[in-house]
Formats: sequence, C-alpha cells, structure tokens
Amino acid sequence: MFKNHLKIAWRSLKKQPFFTFLNTFGLAIGMAGGLLISLYIYDELSYDTMFADSDQIYRVNADIKFGGDAHESAEVSAPMAAAMKNDFSQVKVTTRFRNIGSVLIKKSNAELNAKELQGTYADATFFEMFGIELLYGDVKTALTKPNTLVLTKSAAEKHFKLDEALGQLVVLENSETYTITGIMDDLPQNSFLKDRSVFMAMSGYEDAQAMEWTSHNYFTFVKLIKDTNIDDFNFLLESMIDKYIIPYAQAFYPGITKEQFIASGNYINYSIMPLTDIHLHSNRITELSPNSSMQNVYILSFIGVFLILLASVNFMNLSTAHSLKRAKEVGVRKTLGSSRFGLIKQFLTESAIISFISLVLSILLAVIALPFFNTLSGKTIAIPFTNPIFWFIVFLATAVLGIFSGSYPAFFMSKFIPVKVLKGSAGVSNGGGRIRNSLVIFQFAISVFLIVSTLVVFQQLEFIQNKDIGYTKDQVLIVNDAYAAGNQVTSFKEEVQKLGQVESVSLSGYLPTPSYRNNSSFFKDGSTEQENAINMQTWDVDHDYLNTLKIEIIAGRDFNKAFSADSSAIILNESAVAIMGLQPEEALGIRLSRELGSENPEFSKVIGVVKNFHFESLREDIGALSLNLSSSSGSMSVKLAPGNFSNTIANIENIWNRVAPGQPFSYRFLEDSFNDTYQAEKRLGRVFITFTILSILIACLGLFGLAAFNAEKRTKEIGVRKVLGASVSQISYRLTIDFLKLVGIAILVSLPLGWYAMNKWLEDFSYRIEIGWGVFATAAFLAIIISILTVSYQSIKAAIVNPIKSLRTE
Repeated sequence: MFKNHLKIAWRSLKKQPFFTFLNTFGLAIGMAGGLLISLYIYDELSYDTMFADSDQIYRVNADIKFGGDAHESAEVSAPMAAAMKNDFSQVKVTTRFRNIGSVLIKKSNAELNAKELQGTYADATFFEMFGIELLYGDVKTALTKPNTLVLTKSAAEKHFKLDEALGQLVVLENSETYTITGIMDDLPQNSFLKDRSVFMAMSGYEDAQAMEWTSHNYFTFVKLIKDTNIDDFNFLLESMIDKYIIPYAQAFYPGITKEQFIASGNYINYSIMPLTDIHLHSNRITELSPNSSMQNVYILSFIGVFLILLASVNFMNLSTAHSLKRAKEVGVRKTLGSSRFGLIKQFLTESAIISFISLVLSILLAVIALPFFNTLSGKTIAIPFTNPIFWFIVFLATAVLGIFSGSYPAFFMSKFIPVKVLKGSAGVSNGGGRIRNSLVIFQFAISVFLIVSTLVVFQQLEFIQNKDIGYTKDQVLIVNDAYAAGNQVTSFKEEVQKLGQVESVSLSGYLPTPSYRNNSSFFKDGSTEQENAINMQTWDVDHDYLNTLKIEIIAGRDFNKAFSADSSAIILNESAVAIMGLQPEEALGIRLSRELGSENPEFSKVIGVVKNFHFESLREDIGALSLNLSSSSGSMSVKLAPGNFSNTIANIENIWNRVAPGQPFSYRFLEDSFNDTYQAEKRLGRVFITFTILSILIACLGLFGLAAFNAEKRTKEIGVRKVLGASVSQISYRLTIDFLKLVGIAILVSLPLGWYAMNKWLEDFSYRIEIGWGVFATAAFLAIIISILTVSYQSIKAAIVNPIKSLRTE
C-alpha cells in the first residue's frame, strides 16, 4: 500500500509542476535558513566546551565600586589565585592570564619582526587547567621558568620548521629574549582563547608576583572538585575581603574596617562564572575576547523557528489553494471505497515527498549561501556532512515538518463530500476559511515584526555613526606599534608632521576606542580618606593629542611645551570633575596624587578640563579620565587633510622604513576602529535584513496561494458581477481588499510586539534612539505594498476571465 501511495503521489506532483515547484521552493528556503541558523546557534552554545572538565572550570569576577566609579570586572588581583588554592579545599587548580595585546616577535638573529595580534602571560598550570596537549614540548615544564614561551602552530611556522622550533630563541618587542619551550595546536575558533598565539611564562612577569590585593588586572580561573555548591563557594570568596583586602588596605588607610568601607558606599563583591557561560552571558570590562549575547541567540532562534513555520504555513496555503482542482479526484476515490484515513495517508505521503525534495534543495542552497552567511555572522561554520547525528536530526526534522505541513491540507481535503464535488460544487466553501486567514495573519505578523526590528537596528547604528562623540574620528590615520622605531620615534613623528597633507601628529599610549586599560585611585592634596578617593583611567599622551583628535577644552588650557612644569600637570574630563563635586573652573589648580602611603607623594596639578568624549562603547556611560604628559608611543595618530590619502600613506611608510628598518609597518583608520566596536550590532542588522527578506518572500508565496484559492472559489461570483456590469478594477479591488484586511490585522498585532522587543534590545545602550512612529508607519506601508503587489496578479487574472467561462463552472 505504501508503495502505491508513493507512485500516486509522484504522479500527482509531476502532473502539477508549478504547484510542486512553489511548495518545494518555499519549504527549501525555510529549511535552508533554519539549517544555517541552527548551525550558528550550535556554534554559539558550544563555546569552550572542548576543554577537558569544562563544566568544572570557572572564572572569578569582581564587582567593584570605589572612588565614584562602579564597574563589573572580569579580572581580580594577582595574589588571589594562590590564596584560593591554599584556603579552599574545593579548588583543584588555578591559573591566571595577563593580557598584553599585540606582540612583535622575531628570531634572535633576524631583523624583521612578525606581529602577533594577541599575546598573554599565563601560569604554568594553564595546560593542566584546560587539558591542552603540546605538539612539541612538555606541558609540565613548558611555562615554569621565566623568559620562556609557548607558540601556537601558526605563530611558530612564521619563523621555524615545527620540528625545529623547540629550544629556539626569539626576541619580543625588540628587547627581551625568550626560549620556545612548547608548540601547541591552534586554538578552536569557538574558544575564549581563539586569538591567542603567544603564551609567555607568568613566572617572569614581575607584577604577577606582587601582593597588591586592590589592583585587579588578572583573568583568574579555578577548577573545582565535582559537585561543589557554587553558592557556598561564592560565600567563601566573600571571606577573602576580611582576610586579605581590608588588612592590605589598612597599610594605606590606618584603622579602616569593612564596615567603614561599605558605609562610604564602596564595595568589592567576588563571584565565579562557569567557563561555558562566559561567551553568551558575560559583558564585563576587559573581556579576554569579544563575547556574544544570549539575547542574540534568542533572537536568531526566534527567526529560525518562525522562518520554518512560515514555510510550513506557506505549504498549507498553497495546498488548500490547489485543493479545488483535486476535489473530483477525492470524490471518485471515496465513491470507489477509499476511507478518509486512506486519503489522509495519501496526502501526507505527498507532503513527505515534497519535504524530502525540499531537504535536498535546502542543503544545496545552504552550501551555496554558507560563505555569505559566515561573512554575515563573523563565523567559520561548516556543515558536518560526516556526522551521523547531524543526518539523523535533519531527517527526523524533515519528516516531522512534512507531516506537520501536510496535516491541515490532508484533513481538509479528506473531508470533501463525494456527492457535492462530483456535481461540480467544491463543497468546501465553508471549510477552513478562518484557519487559512489566521495563517496569513500569522505570516505577515512575523514579517512586519522583522521589518520593525530591522529598521530599529539600522536606526540605532546610524545614530551611533552620526552622534557627536566628542572627538574627530574622520581622516585620522593610526600607525600601529610606533614604539618599534625605538629612539627614532620622535624623529619619525617630526618627519611625518612635515608632509603636506598632514595637519597634526600625536604619540600616545591610548586611543578613544575600547581597549585594555586600568584605573587608578587619586586623592586631593590633604585628603587621604578612602571615601574621598577618585577612581579614573590615566592616559599617557603628548602635547599634540587634544589638537590632533579635536577634543574640546572647556576650562583651563592644554599642555604647552613652553611650560616645563606641565610634566607633572594633569587634564581631567567632566566626569572626573563631577566625582569631586566641582564645576570645571573650580577644579583648576587642584593637586592630585595616586601615591597614597608614600612619605613624599608626587602631586599633579590640574591645568585643564576637557569636554566628555566617548572612549568606550555607547552601551556604557562616560567614565572618569585623566590625561598626563608622557613619552609613551604605543601608537601614532595622524590627522590628515581632505584628499587622496594613498600618496601620504606611502610617504609615511617610506619614512618608517628609513627610521625603523626591518620593523613591520601597519596602519588603520580611527573610524574603522570605532566601527569595529559595533560589529555585533552590524552583524545583527545584516542578519535581520537577510531573514526579513526571506520571510517576506515566503509570506508572499503563501498570500499568492491563498489569492489563487480565493479567486478559484469565487469564479462564479466574478462571472455574475461581470455580467451585471462590474469593471475589472472593481472586481480586482473587491478581491484585494479582503487580503488587505488580513494584513491590517497582522500589522496591528505585530507593531506592539516589535516595539516591546526592540525597546528591550535598546536597553543595553546608555545612548540610544527613541522608537518613533515613522518606524511603524514604514513597516506598515511596506507590508501593504508588498501584499498588494502579491495579490494583484491573481486578482486581475481572475477579473479579466471571460464571464461565459466563469459561469460554466456550475
């Protein structure tokens, strides 16, 4: 019997190729989109699960408020790892990382450096903690001695043959010599360490040995014994404040107690976060690598599920629209003895065949679209063709989708009454109308919701691009790693300044884009109480920094080469002044020091106050900041005059090659660095617009099917109307207006949902747009225009049919 069902189903599908194509194509689009989104979500959820005992590994976090600054840190103090190992029996092993950013590295006898984008100091327990094996070297000794390092395979191959790299000497930053004690495989792309390529021994890093309990600079991980109660362990962490933090602070604040510290509004709260939760649930300052958000996973899950549902609804509508052409077939089958259950099995077999044909087409579409999708999402996803579990899930999902999609048409068509359909009456005019209409409303509600979401995301991105951020990011060229020029860096700056298209040049340690930074606590002269501390970032800049980036001074003056005392001067931003409870003019002349506890502390005099400018993401409020003169030369900022930059960049490179031979020359534009901060939002916007287009396409196919069904059902009515004098436009209008009512209901349902969802999304931004009525009007207008264009073809086609043919349908 099943073989018979297959034969009949295949003949039926071949008999109606256009209908089969529409159904197959609609399902294939939904399935391909669902497949890609599923692979994306699986990749997101699998972050850091490849490490041994990943469910027992946790990162220690710190929530801190001190000196007017409150922040959630992913780092803790250097001695905390050893203290936890000694004090808590639940701790099996601890390890620390200290991020240092990009690293210049070369063979000991070479002139030319290679640049590794991410280097970090790591404890020798790193390999034990994460269960990482070395391709070459011994994990037990690889990072135990100072001035040793481990390279990833890709980093090592830039300098040596892999089997010859072990024991070789390399020079970092043109100054320190290290011995290679291990080569490890490249870390997976779904790992929090994915960009790290150089791991240096923490034992050789002097700061890591210091017992500074209030300086939080180390990413610290612990592996706990199985079944440790996390709440109990977090409670134990709080005991470290009494045991270590307060005694350490008493060296600077004699007599201070935990009660006094809390009474002044300050706090330090420690907690642990599972390693596998970090990527999707952590948004703290100075993360080891850029994280995603569980919110984005929910959004994409929503899109994926509803994309498949839209395709399924489209299948139902197209099948019911075609049901009238098969009404007599059903009547004959029932007359010849077919049961309703037998008909249902027949129709479900047809839907299953279409589903599996769609599966083949969807995989082909997914393979074609995968490179584009990877670019869109910033992933390196591959379809796991060799994984049997993948095929089991795919085939199971396809079977379920086929049964679900075909269930309504099967039950609907199997209800036809033989007497009526064989007389020529459809016998279905009263059946299923509400369900079909509900399905169209559902389809367009989802489409309108996605249109609203897309418009809001792009409006927020446009707001970010156009907002006054307090400095100029246009036409500012950043020369990376200027310090590689060594003693010639000043001469390099002076020669670049002489170029015709260069307006201004600055050497500095920091740029106003999110990066790895530390805060320092300052005290006013004569005020050493901890409740009067001012916690703020300190940037090393030169005399030309404010001028190059066009940062506005609102009180006082800029650094001036004519004043030698400016070497101990300081410039604050408005947020720092506000913490002191002063107006900008009142802050001028105040002396600040960060050397609390010193017998002869050095003070810095405030000579100026700059207007607040954004140096973090617009998700964050502008924090306190101080600028001081320094010879730091981490990067060079070059403000260019308008014009063609190619020649100027080439001239700068020529100067670099002359003053720093053998050192890599690399540059970027400050605007690009600014835009990189919002890559997650840009990717989300591109994902929204892509799947919004797909959802609209599928919804239009469904509406097209229902329009065909409606026109065929009303064939006699249309003929009568034409005989009585109705024009083509009048008939088209009547056929179209019914669908516009459904679209109107969909709009009314989806707009409030879109407003609520996108307001929740915007809550993550401290600086955000307000969703105006224009977004909803645009979404509604687009939905109406799309539906009119979709329905108009069927409406006009039905309206121009000769009424004689229409009336013969009786």
